[in-house]
Amino acid sequence: MKNTKELLGGRIKELRKGLKMTQEQLSEKIDVDPRYISRIELGKCFPSLETLENISRALRVEMRDLFDYKHHQIDIDCQTEVKNLFDSVQNDDEKQLVLRIVRAVTRVIQNNL
Repeated sequence: MKNTKELLGGRIKELRKGLKMTQEQLSEKIDVDPRYISRIELGKCFPSLETLENISRALRVEMRDLFDYKHHQIDIDCQTEVKNLFDSVQNDDEKQLVLRIVRAVTRVIQNNL
């Protein structure tokens, strides 16, 4: 499960990309090194309150919106649920069948996108 730094970093990246802004452009707007933005987005470091305020201004969102990552948590819950379902199948032949079904469904989904 992702920790708060990773979820926050992912949300910042999502908002930045939604504005078609590069890490370099964001870093220029808030006067930090682009590598620092990268580390934040990867969940390697947690920005200060001042940096969070600057990021929210640069991304034109309220600071609380940076912490709106419930949709990412749902993805994690889905992954955990799929893993738990797969692990609940005891027989190797049945596991192979489940795997083939998941692959087939994944191909259908990818082809329809």
